[in-house]
Amino acid sequence: MKKFLKVGGLFLLFQIIYVPILCICLVFYGPFTNVRDMIVTTAMTTMTHQYFATWFLSDEKIDEILKANRPEENIEEQEVEEIQIDENATDGIEIVDVSSSTFKGYLMIVNDPSRVKLVSAPKLGKVGATTSQIVKENDAVAGINAGGFQDDALGTGGKPDGLVIEDGELISGNSYTSYGVVGIDDSNRLVVSNAMTYSKAKALNLKSAVTFGPVIIINGQPTIRTGNGGWGIQPRTAIGQTKDGKILMLVIDGRQAGSLGATLKNVQDILLQYGAYNAFNLDGGASSTMVYDGKVVNSPSDIMGERYVPNAFIVTKPVKE
Repeated sequence: MKKFLKVGGLFLLFQIIYVPILCICLVFYGPFTNVRDMIVTTAMTTMTHQYFATWFLSDEKIDEILKANRPEENIEEQEVEEIQIDENATDGIEIVDVSSSTFKGYLMIVNDPSRVKLVSAPKLGKVGATTSQIVKENDAVAGINAGGFQDDALGTGGKPDGLVIEDGELISGNSYTSYGVVGIDDSNRLVVSNAMTYSKAKALNLKSAVTFGPVIIINGQPTIRTGNGGWGIQPRTAIGQTKDGKILMLVIDGRQAGSLGATLKNVQDILLQYGAYNAFNLDGGASSTMVYDGKVVNSPSDIMGERYVPNAFIVTKPVKE
């Protein structure tokens, strides 16, 4: 009996110590490179869990994995003139459920692009606002969170990161620095770039612009050709435009039991499926929020609910003739 217990104890010890080690070895050093890449890219895009990668792999190997999965950075010049706005488009807004087996997602299709604009939080510079508050403050119909911000310990979202242009005016950013930018020009065409200065934005007549990235679709072509996009699985927000001018706003939930999140490749594929000719990744994570008709459509991952953000792309009420 004692011998049996001893053997059982050793077997239990083996399970506790060696099985996890074996699993780690298989994941990080075995043939399951897709699983490894997903873990590494997800870990390295968080502020608190990068040790999941750094404990087991060298900095050089991590950089190699990230580079192999990222979208192409040296993209072709955008052919903005290819966007032909449908002047007979209705004022309708459609919300489509784009959920999969691993995430819940929602796509808002805005037929009239002239209704979409970037708006900053009322007290920008001091404190941000929730997407719901920004939508309500501007008497809008809908909206999604937009650009990133320089967070502090309280996460107030009051200091936007990079370039911000609102109503054609520079709100934030250095005039001579290049930023990853998505904007809307005075012809209501979506403009995307991984490196844009304020002077170029002015030359393109951008009435709205905000910084994040990367560009995930340009001139109808995907920029993610291999891998998952390099940013792992997270909550996502993105914006795109079809060739006939419709604005596509996408939000995907993550970090939840019923919705783990999506890769940039997932985001790209959804937007391509719905006809995106150009598309850009916006701030994701706990910021990802979609608001429509006074209600939050998705389920933000922050335990406190909606996060404070510096700005949002809103959908204004249709102009009455």
